[in-house]
Parts: sequence; C-alpha cells; structure tokens
Amino acid sequence: YIKYGSFIPLTESDVLEHLKKNGNCDVSSRLVKTQAREMTRYRAGLASAPVAGFMVTYNKHNLRLEDLGTLEDQNWLNDQIINMYGELIMDVAEQKVHFFNSFFYKKLVAKGYDGVKRWTKKVDLFSKWLLLIPIHLEIHWSLIAVTMATKTISYYDSQGIVFRHTTNNIMKYLQAEAREKKQAAFQKGWKIAIIKGIPQQKNDSDCGVFVLEYCRRLSVKQPLLFSQNDMPQIRKRIYKELCDCRFND
Repeated sequence: YIKYGSFIPLTESDVLEHLKKNGNCDVSSRLVKTQAREMTRYRAGLASAPVAGFMVTYNKHNLRLEDLGTLEDQNWLNDQIINMYGELIMDVAEQKVHFFNSFFYKKLVAKGYDGVKRWTKKVDLFSKWLLLIPIHLEIHWSLIAVTMATKTISYYDSQGIVFRHTTNNIMKYLQAEAREKKQAAFQKGWKIAIIKGIPQQKNDSDCGVFVLEYCRRLSVKQPLLFSQNDMPQIRKRIYKELCDCRFND
C-alpha cells in the first residue's frame, strides 16, 4: 500500500506472494482465505484514506495519486499518465524510439510547424527507427506510429475510426522537419497506412489504455496480441510500471 499509494494495482495473488517471500510462513489454503478476507477489509478501510503526499517522479515527470487513479476501473487516462509512460518506453528502447508529448499534435494543428519546431531542438528524429505520436481528439485517443526506415506513417485506432487529416498533418510535419534539418531523403516518398485487424475496445473508456499497449508492444517489436478482456490486468500492470519506473515482464 505504501509502495503504490493505493490498492488499485494490487490483486490478492500479489499480497499472498509478498507473504510467501517475507512472512517466513506456509501460506496454506486456510491462510489464503483468511488473508483474502483481511485484504478486503483493509482495502475498504483505506479507500477514503490515501497515502498523504504520494508522488512518483521520473525524468521531470510527476505523478500524483489522482493521476494514477485514472488507471482504476474504467476511468479515462490523463495526459500525465500518457506522457510518463512514453518516457519509460523511450528509455526501454534505449532512445531508438521517440515518443511525442501528448500535447504535441494539438500544438502542431494550432500553430503549424513553426509552433513546434523547438520541440525537437535536441532530438534527431531521423536517427530513430520508430516515432510514436499519441493523438487526442476531443474525448478519444488514437496513435500514429512512424517507421523511419520505410517512411511509413501508420494509423492505429481501437474503435476503427479513421481521422485521415491526422496522418496528412504528420506527413507535412515530417517533410518540414526534414527540410529544416537538411535531410533530403526524408523530404518525399512518405506512405500512409491505416492499420486494420488490431485489438479493439468494447467500451467508451479504454482508448488511452489501448494506445499505451499499442506503443509498448510496437516499441519492443511484440505482436499486438491482447483484447478488451485483458484491460483490467493491463491497467494494473501500467500502474505498477509507472511506480517502479521500469517495464515488468
């Protein structure tokens, strides 16, 4: 509870595993039932008493308990969760992947290339193998992934919605960036792909979680093999990974 600030990411099996490791006792079936009841009572008692001042800090990102709480049940993820998880993705990929801040696309649309030119002042996008750009339009998250080697701009959406203007805007941005950084090979030849047959959400609240899971798996070259049924477990895993500041297998 102290480690994660709440019971949100924990399951009964987590608690029992902790007892096995640290309790020096035989976790019998009778004890399992007893501890399960105790955990339920403890959880209920602490639900209105969060850990005071709980905060996770990582690479200039700060997460408070109210941010992490967006990972509970079917809450909508906020920008702080999206952006710190993106930071983890970049570090795991050893900086071969660039994750754009969730506010990037809105700024690009509002101010044009000149409005976001400084965002990559210290970043060479053309040395990366993958760019990940979360797109937040009104109340829905989707993802644009750019494979630099093939100059392919791919669009991923967990509801099958296609906002074609987003991929066109990103292509224009990359062409402008190529001109600015004098990368002639990237000034033309871009392709756009709408990715179909990918995991889809069955509700109106998990789009942000689907985007983070797309990002995680694409960044480590894993297949997109998960479903709506996995969302509760994925939400808990993301919560733990953010608090642990590392990916958990």
